[in-house]
Amino acid sequence: MQIGRVAYSLIAALVAVVAPGVAYAQAPIKGPIRILVGFAAGGTTDVAGRLLADNFRAALGQPVVVENKAGAGGRIAAEALKTAAPDGSTLLLVPIAVPVLAPLVFRQLGYDPAKDFAPVAHVANYPSVFAVGANVPAGTVPEFVAWAKSRGAQASFGTPAAGGLQHFFGLMIGKASGIEMVHVPYKGIAPLALDLAGGQIPAGISALSDMLELHRAGKLRIIATSGARRSPLLPAVPTFREQGFPAIEGNGWIAFYAPAKTPKPVIEHWSAVIIKAVHTPEVAERLVHLGLEPTGTTPEELAAIMAADAKRWAPIVNASGFSAD
Repeated sequence: MQIGRVAYSLIAALVAVVAPGVAYAQAPIKGPIRILVGFAAGGTTDVAGRLLADNFRAALGQPVVVENKAGAGGRIAAEALKTAAPDGSTLLLVPIAVPVLAPLVFRQLGYDPAKDFAPVAHVANYPSVFAVGANVPAGTVPEFVAWAKSRGAQASFGTPAAGGLQHFFGLMIGKASGIEMVHVPYKGIAPLALDLAGGQIPAGISALSDMLELHRAGKLRIIATSGARRSPLLPAVPTFREQGFPAIEGNGWIAFYAPAKTPKPVIEHWSAVIIKAVHTPEVAERLVHLGLEPTGTTPEELAAIMAADAKRWAPIVNASGFSAD
């Protein structure tokens, strides 16, 4: 399946700018290497983790395994990282919700990102998408709002977990449009996708890559994306901003972390490995096809991204009144 000229141009530009200057740092890491993923197989984070694990295995000549520690919106895997040896043999791959949003919505967490995590590298950005089931007569967000109002101004929407980026996007839609958006948290994308395609829930919000194939198969319809511009994979689908919801804009992201107290040379080694991996043409092409925009950053750049997003989302979470405990 081809991904289009825009996506290929993105890959080429990313590789040309970043890849030539990246070299692996020399820092011994004893195998086997574990990549902890806090979600079940098949979701965005898991697919990206397995893709990168294959690259690491070939590049480093060491065994690399992905361990799915699903549950609690990624927090189980985060707690496992906290207790892992700080020797570079264990990494955590998580979306923005785990290091940025969870501290805002949970008063009691089993980990503290600032104390227990060492930022390694930002991997990719991705837009969220708003999708409706095939039985919902709406092709745009305003049409969905009108449909909900005709049924009593209330509509449920599902997301892969409570307290994530998509949860708050849904609440923002309700607030901006004057309808009550009832959040239904699922345990991962698989049950949400099944219920959405089967008509058990009218709408869902998740990462583009989680919904893309079902949209292509006609089992659901993506009617909005959260990026600043339209996705090259869905050029006919307008953004929230284009549909009159300017506040609902922003990307999710996934990033790698190591246990706190991991030596700096080991962190820098992994950062270099990851940057080179995400800008390898074959890996970048597959990430883009999944709906991800490869990035690759230094640990310091990832820390700055986290701080900026925490500053942005704190007032939104507080205004929503949502608390998970």
